[in-house]
Amino acid sequence: MRIAQIAPLTEAVPPRLYGGTERVVSYLTETLVELGHEVSLFASGDSRTAARLEIYWPQSLRLDPTIRDSFAPHLLLLEEVYRRADEFDVLHCHLDYLPFSLFSRQPVPFLTTLHGRLDLPELQPVFAAFSHIPVVSISDSQRIPLPRANWLATVHHGVPEQLLMPIAGGRPSYLAFLGRISPEKRLDIAIEIAGRAGLPIKIAAKVDKVDVAYYEAVIKPLMALPHVEYIGEISDAEKTEFLGNAHALLFPIDWQEPFGLVMIEAMACGTPVIAFNRGSVPEVVENGVTGFIVEGVDEAVAAVQSLHQLSRGTVRSEFERRFSARVMAQNYVALYETLLQQKHRRLLPDPLGTAFEL
Repeated sequence: MRIAQIAPLTEAVPPRLYGGTERVVSYLTETLVELGHEVSLFASGDSRTAARLEIYWPQSLRLDPTIRDSFAPHLLLLEEVYRRADEFDVLHCHLDYLPFSLFSRQPVPFLTTLHGRLDLPELQPVFAAFSHIPVVSISDSQRIPLPRANWLATVHHGVPEQLLMPIAGGRPSYLAFLGRISPEKRLDIAIEIAGRAGLPIKIAAKVDKVDVAYYEAVIKPLMALPHVEYIGEISDAEKTEFLGNAHALLFPIDWQEPFGLVMIEAMACGTPVIAFNRGSVPEVVENGVTGFIVEGVDEAVAAVQSLHQLSRGTVRSEFERRFSARVMAQNYVALYETLLQQKHRRLLPDPLGTAFEL
């Protein structure tokens, strides 16, 4: 199958450090190639892939100081894909609602995975106007604000099985927080949980520009506490050691998180997750098996004391069963085939001319 993966230009694919959407696009793209599909990745020039890389900006926009209007490169990207759509069997977009109008005016099947929050009131009229566009959710809970959207399926994120591994003979010695420092992620609560549980906490996280004031006012003073160690942003190569040596990942979110990639990254390392009952958490964490789902700080502290009841081997095996990149890619391939059937289209001829004609 000839597949176009259309990624945001904001970060490289995969991103050097933090970046959830582009990371998932990378995992999906590489696994589709491994499965034998012919994949073209439309992304920034600093991306790395085994697929055919179609470059539509020299570097990720976040690293380009000359960029003041990030919509302009994305508009050109979508126009180029639109013009070349007949080269592909299916177009898979990761740019939210941006392709809806343009891509609906051409015959090649396309779908859009919605990676972000959907509880913004201004989105309601957009999805009402394009109620026929097939979209994919990354959790069932993500759908709640837009029940009348044309939901094709829910496909949970996946991580390559060999990317992150348990540490053999490891001796966990701290609690971990991984991701982004922002009000809705509640690092302050994670620090409180660790303190009350009598354990150190290590923090591997970034601070976006919009959250600098919050960091300075609320989080920075907490970094001086004796049980707190702030590491900063880390790469994929550093995550096995960081997560694998932790008793648990703390995920005390205060918003309806659409997925939460860090949860399955921890599970890949055999590390349980202690998470607040918000958003996708009940779909990702199996309470009492891969972690604990809690309602507040008191329950989280109690969960820390109960971690010995969980098997890290079981946490890893459940990750392999439910959240590997292969499982994710196979689920998407099934959706591509469904779209082709609905459009009554057959695969494009392969280079040897052995496939069916349209």
